[in-house]
Amino acid sequence: MLDLWFKNAVIYCLDVETFMDRTGDGTGDFVGLTDRLDHLEALGVTCIWLNPFYPSPNRDNGYDITDFYSVDPRLGSLGDYVEFARAARDRGMKVMVDLVCNHTSIDHPWFKSARASKDSPYRDWYVWSEEEPEDITEGIIFPGVQDAVWTHDEQAGAWYMHRFYAHQADLNIANPAVRDEIMRIMGFWLELGVEGFRIDAVPFLIEYKGLKEEPDRDPLLLLSEMRDFLSWRKAGAIMLAEANVKRETVGAYFGGRRFEAAERMHMVFDFPLNQRLWLGLVRGSAEPIREALRTRPRDMPMQGQFAVFLRNHDELSLDKLTEAEREECFAALAPEESMRIYGRGIRRRLAPMLGGDPARLALAQSLLFALPGTPVIWYGDEIGMGERLDLAERKPVRTPMQWSGEPNGGFSEVEPGQLVRPAVEDGTLGFRETNVADQRATQDSLLRKVSKMISVRRACPEIGWGDWSLPDAPEGLLVLRCEWRGGTVVTIHDLSGEGGEVVLDEGAPLVPLLSDDKTGAPIEPGATVRVGPHGFLWLRVGGERR
Repeated sequence: MLDLWFKNAVIYCLDVETFMDRTGDGTGDFVGLTDRLDHLEALGVTCIWLNPFYPSPNRDNGYDITDFYSVDPRLGSLGDYVEFARAARDRGMKVMVDLVCNHTSIDHPWFKSARASKDSPYRDWYVWSEEEPEDITEGIIFPGVQDAVWTHDEQAGAWYMHRFYAHQADLNIANPAVRDEIMRIMGFWLELGVEGFRIDAVPFLIEYKGLKEEPDRDPLLLLSEMRDFLSWRKAGAIMLAEANVKRETVGAYFGGRRFEAAERMHMVFDFPLNQRLWLGLVRGSAEPIREALRTRPRDMPMQGQFAVFLRNHDELSLDKLTEAEREECFAALAPEESMRIYGRGIRRRLAPMLGGDPARLALAQSLLFALPGTPVIWYGDEIGMGERLDLAERKPVRTPMQWSGEPNGGFSEVEPGQLVRPAVEDGTLGFRETNVADQRATQDSLLRKVSKMISVRRACPEIGWGDWSLPDAPEGLLVLRCEWRGGTVVTIHDLSGEGGEVVLDEGAPLVPLLSDDKTGAPIEPGATVRVGPHGFLWLRVGGERR
């Protein structure tokens, strides 16, 4: 029987370089991460997703890789990584890593060889054009920062393609040797304890853009081959796709239909739901969330799963909203131009966008765990960390973890100027007032609330595994009903900020599992259920699961 552990997982994403410094150089490392696994265990995390930690010139937060088979020396050694992976496994946590296989750094030995000679065995590992392409700006990913998607290389005497920055040359997946290498990379990390891959930029991985002649081969076959490889090498290992795509195309990323085995990705991030969720928070209305859920493909393979999130390590993309909806979100969440990026997104953290309001933060976190799918948390959001808008591009949300009120937030003992990135000091969301140590010692802190939410979510497999529905409710209330193997969980969230009520008649008493006001008395069938402003209530029908 397949181990579909991801269906009821709680995934925590972090960047090793900004999590904890134990070697005393101002940069986070695997020794520090291993030391802080107790925090993640107490929080209830079941899977740790690591942002890239491979050797890199670090021009793009580690996504510009020069060696897929090692660890950046700044962060430790392969031995340090293995010790971390073992310690995580001992605590019951799985490890997921970023697999960045649609490009490499131009400093990678493969590209250095490719640019040096047309006879290089690596020349065809990249996408080249002898003549300047007709439209070198078509398909720019980072408008305002990126100038083109083709760059002329003097040494090569040709143009190379890069869907992202010029220092990240695209790999040519039409080349069988490149596809074989991707499998080899996956196999290497599987042997070192990895049980999941978050596949970076999947829509750009499965395209033949820039090739003069496209092969007679469906590019989606690469995802099927990766899935087959995982199935043979390590049963239970999974792939999570970063694919910000429209509803009508997402099915192809899973492959297969309902009651069939998935052929490609195990999980796909639900970007449309994320964007509608934020629109709902801005409007004080549950309708955008209901709309996003209703448009989710229902004819998905049973092994497939959507991953849900509030924020991640990139900008909060609003590209799937209409221009008017996007401006509405900008006005409420990023009123200053410096808070926006690429014309489509917001470069702010969760807590500042919600004004640091404890009630709204708790509501947002409860929503995350109640939405059908697998929740993914960005490090620091469990305490409501702040941001540094003085940092470039997407770095405001990638500051050192705030462990305590001590200098540098307890992240490192070096002088502040030696930190890999400056910590958030000022304001109520800076480390002096918002940190793990203080919140762990405070009964009603956000950290305590999130830990409780995770505990309840893990005890409600209906949300991750079951069928869900949207019972009738007022505009400001989101009511979700999830049912699986005879168990039913109903969750209610008030987005209006005014509170609301709904009549629930499930034919059995409703036993509270989680509430913003600690309500504990069972609710009789047919009773009117009320939640307060920005309140939430989780209920199990008939008490304990049978």
